[in-house]
Amino acid sequence: MKILANGPGMMADFVRALGATVRGRFIHIPENYGGGFLTGFSWGNELRVMIRNYHLNEDVLVEWTNEAMEEQEYVVLMLSGVFPPIVQPGVKLLPERANVLICTQAVSAIIDMPSNTSFGSVTISVSRQYLNQLFGNIDYPVVASVLQASGNFVLEMDISSEMIKTANEMLHVPVPESLESHYCKLKCEELLCHIFALLMQREAVPIGGMHINDIKAIYAVKTRLQSNLAEPPNIAALAREMGMSEPKLRKLFKQTFGKGVFEYYQFMRMEKAARLLREKRLTVSEVGYQLGFTNLSHFSRVFEQHNGMKPKKYSAI
Repeated sequence: MKILANGPGMMADFVRALGATVRGRFIHIPENYGGGFLTGFSWGNELRVMIRNYHLNEDVLVEWTNEAMEEQEYVVLMLSGVFPPIVQPGVKLLPERANVLICTQAVSAIIDMPSNTSFGSVTISVSRQYLNQLFGNIDYPVVASVLQASGNFVLEMDISSEMIKTANEMLHVPVPESLESHYCKLKCEELLCHIFALLMQREAVPIGGMHINDIKAIYAVKTRLQSNLAEPPNIAALAREMGMSEPKLRKLFKQTFGKGVFEYYQFMRMEKAARLLREKRLTVSEVGYQLGFTNLSHFSRVFEQHNGMKPKKYSAI
């Protein structure tokens, strides 16, 4: 299903397309389309939040334009996979990958929601003016770039435990209804503080604007790495395929994900290894060979560097 939306958010068009039920500030997904809810708050033109906690029975693609927001630059911060996965009897729902995505409004104009996936995210849309009021006094190149960048950009980071805790406090608001809006605004600002604290841990290099086609190319590289974790990336070949120079690919990839291409590949590889050991209960040798390691001692060393313990001990926990 494709939904075309227009306005300061997507929720009204989403409601109409699915025939969802609205109760107070909650939009409940009808059973024939899945289950769960969306909710959110808006504090003028400066700050908005949308909370998603649902699953869908069919793929949904949302595209929206937002003429009302063109007068002022906005930054979108999406925290995905922050809520416990939804349990649906008889259906195995895939968990949403936990990460933080920071981008300009134009980059976030398309949301792809695959079926049978548990969505648990908090999306904050905030004006640059408001961000500058909060963080304009921070003297750090990455922060300054987010606050002042004139072009499109996208940054992706890992979720922290503090973010998960704060997000869940927004999912289950512990105050009377009359205080919910004020409470959630404070929690939005708390999430922004955690996000900007992580930005200050990135390499102190200013981020540059990116053409939308370069953003698509960098994410195509990411998808290629994820789909073939048993084979080290050929960066020169990837650069040729994406129509850019190798130095440009390396620079934009590291700017976006905070890791170089091979470093990110190894990171994803060890994440997959941890899942196979813990969830699939495969043996250390099965996991190592599946991920392309011919030397299990080398696999064990790399795994320990990334996860803090040897794979055999990790699988026994």
